[in-house]
Amino acid sequence: MGGYSSEYKISLKSGNVVYEFLDPKKYKGYRIHVFKDRWCYVDDDNNEFPIDKNDFSVVVNNKKITFDCVFNAIHGSPGEDGFMQGYFKLLNLPQTSCGMYQAALTFNKRDCLSALKPYGILTADNYFLNLGDAIDEDGIVKKVGLPCFVKANKAGSSFGISKVLKKEDLKKAIAIAFKEDNEIIIESFLEGTEVSVGVITYKGKTTVLPITEIVSENDFFDYEAKYLGKSQEITPARLSKTQEHKVNAVAKKIYEVLKMKGFSRSEFIFKNEEPHLLEINTIPGLTKESILPQQATKAGISMQELFSSAIEEALK
Repeated sequence: MGGYSSEYKISLKSGNVVYEFLDPKKYKGYRIHVFKDRWCYVDDDNNEFPIDKNDFSVVVNNKKITFDCVFNAIHGSPGEDGFMQGYFKLLNLPQTSCGMYQAALTFNKRDCLSALKPYGILTADNYFLNLGDAIDEDGIVKKVGLPCFVKANKAGSSFGISKVLKKEDLKKAIAIAFKEDNEIIIESFLEGTEVSVGVITYKGKTTVLPITEIVSENDFFDYEAKYLGKSQEITPARLSKTQEHKVNAVAKKIYEVLKMKGFSRSEFIFKNEEPHLLEINTIPGLTKESILPQQATKAGISMQELFSSAIEEALK
């Protein structure tokens, strides 16, 4: 838990929830904090013991402890972008999230949308910028229209995202996004019902969880809406049977086409009754307020069962 990005506080919350709900009859849990300046095991008295990165072990009271499995609850870098997945693969240590390639691909919104296009997955119109590129405001507006969204290409929890209503505000929004990442994506505004679809491997099967409808009090589903209660999250979503069937099929197809494993949560907006993909999270929030645990509860899966299943899948 933890990580190097703006999302580290949420990750610590998620990690502590996993730790709290682990089945004590099956598992002995250890909270490992991963930060740029230190990796350490934190015991229940908040004492810190440094992790040996050579084999991901820790020495406590002169006894070396190694682990059977890693429950990856790091949102953002380095847990959601492939780095930790690659490290654990080299150590031959099972971990609960998707593989290194899938993590790197889905973390890069631009590359992920490009990879899914040949499979008929609908998305917003988009325009890409790298740091240092000339900013052609007229070209951007011609391609994506107004209003539009300016986003950091590789960031989560709505950090570095702005809704732009007027051409004059584009440069300011682009500067905000470039604070989070050196690549940005500018997308057309899709007006319609927004939903979040959890897809997991549960007891060996690809399982689509009950859909959540997002109704934000703010202009869009931003950080405040996600974490500070400024939104309504309605599970199950108020969709027609046709809409539900379509978005379930698309979410499952994405999970299987990308050869995902572990938990995932995809965001869609319905435009003309068709679900358009916004993004995929491969390590969704796991706090008690988070969407995926809410969806699992509606599906009759307890937190303990949800986490146990993820560990059992990893250990396969």
